[in-house]
Amino acid sequence: MKNILIVEDYQIIRLATKILVQDIFKAAVIHEAGSFNAALAELQMQPQDLIILDIQIPDGQGFEMIGMMRAIQKNVAILVFSAVEERIYGIHYLRAGANGFVSKNSGTDELRTAIISVADTGRYVSPRIRFELLNQLDKHNYKADNPLLDLSVREITIMDMLIEGFWVKEIASQLDLTESSVSTYKARLFEKLQVTTLIEMFQKVRHYKDMD
Repeated sequence: MKNILIVEDYQIIRLATKILVQDIFKAAVIHEAGSFNAALAELQMQPQDLIILDIQIPDGQGFEMIGMMRAIQKNVAILVFSAVEERIYGIHYLRAGANGFVSKNSGTDELRTAIISVADTGRYVSPRIRFELLNQLDKHNYKADNPLLDLSVREITIMDMLIEGFWVKEIASQLDLTESSVSTYKARLFEKLQVTTLIEMFQKVRHYKDMD
């Protein structure tokens, strides 16, 4: 009997996901959480076989959520199910340790495939992400047409926080880094994205996200 945790704050999406999971795993015990803190509490009370995780939820902490869940249950399978840009964030969530990523823009068949794959084999990679990963295998010839794909998990986390208006001091506090480390990451982001101001960075990031 599988224990499956659905982490989603929109009740109608949580219900639809629950119906699909029940159809796939008839005897599964399904747990639900509407916030990240509630998900951590559920995980502490009951080990899970699979977590279906929306990362845009109350109390959410981006890429850090994967590690926080694994700190409670090291080998739990985590499928990220999110509306964020798949091509950009999908690879980064896999790098952060997720077992799979599926976009909310995908159809029910792909979500079903992703759930079964992660539950059975511990891995799901969509065709679009697989294409990017295969391209990156050839580092000599590969050059991403989108510089956001070449950022590290930490860099893209700090980039998003800068765009949201967080100051260097606030980012350092939330990510448990020194202010000088955050400043170094900021300078590296400016160099990689070829910008000199936060406004330019915001405009360039928006441009490359719109390309997705």
